[in-house]
Amino acid sequence: MPGDTLPLLLLLSLFGTTHGCLQDPSSAYKYTGVVCRLTYPAAAVLNEKTTKVIEAAFQHARYPSMQGEKSAGFFGKVSYGLENLEIYNLSIGRSDFELRPGEGIGLEINNVSAVFSGTIQYGYGSWLMNVGHRLDFEVETQIDLGINPKLYCGNSKVAADTSDCYLNFHKFRLYLEGDKEPNWLKKLFTDFITFTVKLVVKGQICKEINKLADILAEFIQDTAADFLSDGGISVDIGVTTTPLITANYIESYHKGLTTYLNLTSVINASVFHPDHLTENRMLYFWFSDEVFKPLIAAAHHDGRFQLNISSEELKTLFETNLSSIKPEYVEKCLLGSASPELRAWSSSVPTLNTSTVGTSVWAQATGELYCGSRSKPTLSFQTNITVDVTASYADKKLLLHGKPRQISVIRAELPQQNTLINDEAQVEFIREAVEKIGVPKVLSVLEVEITRLMDKQGANLFDIIDPEVLHQEGYIVTRMDFGFPHHLLVDFLKRTLQ
Repeated sequence: MPGDTLPLLLLLSLFGTTHGCLQDPSSAYKYTGVVCRLTYPAAAVLNEKTTKVIEAAFQHARYPSMQGEKSAGFFGKVSYGLENLEIYNLSIGRSDFELRPGEGIGLEINNVSAVFSGTIQYGYGSWLMNVGHRLDFEVETQIDLGINPKLYCGNSKVAADTSDCYLNFHKFRLYLEGDKEPNWLKKLFTDFITFTVKLVVKGQICKEINKLADILAEFIQDTAADFLSDGGISVDIGVTTTPLITANYIESYHKGLTTYLNLTSVINASVFHPDHLTENRMLYFWFSDEVFKPLIAAAHHDGRFQLNISSEELKTLFETNLSSIKPEYVEKCLLGSASPELRAWSSSVPTLNTSTVGTSVWAQATGELYCGSRSKPTLSFQTNITVDVTASYADKKLLLHGKPRQISVIRAELPQQNTLINDEAQVEFIREAVEKIGVPKVLSVLEVEITRLMDKQGANLFDIIDPEVLHQEGYIVTRMDFGFPHHLLVDFLKRTLQ
């Protein structure tokens, strides 16, 4: 069985083959540990929140002061300066979108109404006269906004290019000091600066949208990386190629490389193929076994697979109905000792392999039972365990279900008596206790740990609906529907824009 295989699973990043963003998605498959597929219905849910992002872009945009000068014939030159431009009375109509295969995403936001206010300085002069004014002004607008984001691989992350951004002004009226019926002179002046104001508004809005798109993409990917990382163990989920866009889904491909103690795992023979995922659910995550193997190795070497159970909890666990006869020294320990303690840990790197029946996990575990003395155990044993583990999800918790396939006791002794245990009845008791007490307890501890990771700030970005976990040959697929509550987006925007 496998021994200490960390050097084989985790390679020095100096010698590991690294891959940047590959041009062809199919050539990147074999280096891909994690795949995310977002289908059209999921994009529709996100699009419902697009108006809130656009609203934030308008309200958070900072409009610079503007100066300009234009020849005005008889009046000489007209000079102007605009300051303190702010927005209020903002309302946004509907948002439509489409997925454009091989190109990007098309977004149209219709009927954006807003009023801008500020202060304007203007003057005009010639050899006949020279006049200057400083006035408050308002701009009434009605706009259709179009954005055609393109997704690409930037610094190993999914990035959005929203430079293809345009504003169509159906109404743009500038009033000086609330004068909605300006005289011919004011009208001449406002016509001069209207074009410039349009350009500035468009430039700042599109710039803010691009900024928010980058922040949102960064936030989601950092949240995912944070969920998969803990303490000194981290997972690189940088993308291996540009996301794929079809008419039915958006799919991104991620490395899934574990880093621990300056060592980084390598994936170069992933089994991913697009046929592994369907399109009938909103969101899919595909995980290769090659992601979990080095992650488990790192957790083992980091001392994560250790469990101490003492006192009343230990006594309660041993109330489990076992068919084997409890040895006298165990009975005496549990009843007579003031504080019995069981210490268990993985004594070799666990391994796993996924198939259609579940994920088969092999582990070598060592256990020690202490009864009064903390320096020398009463019972010491070592076992090899193979368990088929399946997963389900309910009440926002991941549930692990274990079906022991094989459990063998490879060594057992009574250290205080310096005696090996060869009695078959005692060995069978240890084996059954591991199967019916130890395995369920370890799985419950793992459930708690995974729930802790899921409860990290920002991890519950969506309301997950009816998730499924599917086990296949060499990989796991989780698929689900989701909701995006309004308050989650509002909280994100508040944190982002504060």
